[in-house]
Amino acid sequence: MSAFTFQIGSVHHLMPVLALGTAASPPPEPIVLRKTVLEDIKLGYRHFDTSPRYQTEEPLGKALAEAVSLGLVQSRSELFVTSKLWCADSHGGLVVLAIQRSLETLKLDYLDFYVIHWPVSSKPGKYKFPIEEDDFLPMDYEAVWSEMEECQRLGVAKCIGVSNFSCKKLQHILSIAKIPPSVNQVEMSPVWQQRKLRELCKFKGIVVTAYSVLGSRGAFWGTHKIMESDVLKEIAEAKEKQ
Repeated sequence: MSAFTFQIGSVHHLMPVLALGTAASPPPEPIVLRKTVLEDIKLGYRHFDTSPRYQTEEPLGKALAEAVSLGLVQSRSELFVTSKLWCADSHGGLVVLAIQRSLETLKLDYLDFYVIHWPVSSKPGKYKFPIEEDDFLPMDYEAVWSEMEECQRLGVAKCIGVSNFSCKKLQHILSIAKIPPSVNQVEMSPVWQQRKLRELCKFKGIVVTAYSVLGSRGAFWGTHKIMESDVLKEIAEAKEKQ
């Protein structure tokens, strides 16, 4: 699986270009996810994306441990794992506790990427999804990002970043950051190309990672437009793919 190098301070990190996302609606059965992860590791996947919101941290962690024990990979260092700070934990005093909880669930010592899942907060301790309207709160960006930086200083996250941040919100983080975000994970596809955001991230040296690249057909947030595209069908026929 191909990878590229990006720089954090004076250190270069290697991130696999393709990742297996573990978000699904409804959440996958643990045994199904475990088997899927093991098969994908056999195919060459090394980057896995999860979140407390997805309810997949525990089965993913078990699958990764099994992959090491089976010799599919030699060690944890061959794997690249991303998880996220959920809205209910996006508060001063809760961020480090949240990553420690994720690490305990995943049975890992560190994350390669730890990102703020959404640029909003919700009432602490309330993890129901969808988030009820009365439970949304404005994020204290300074407090939350300061603690994200602490996660990197402590070594429990090799790199930190954001997800679903617009240009305006990303620029605000950059204005207060001592350690700038390494990544912005956003929805991006042939019908939603995020050109302005990509230009800003390129200028600031921030890696853009994309989710729902084929529209996530079947999920409540998904679209059929991409997979039904005549252009995509022509490419598939030319490549003899279904």
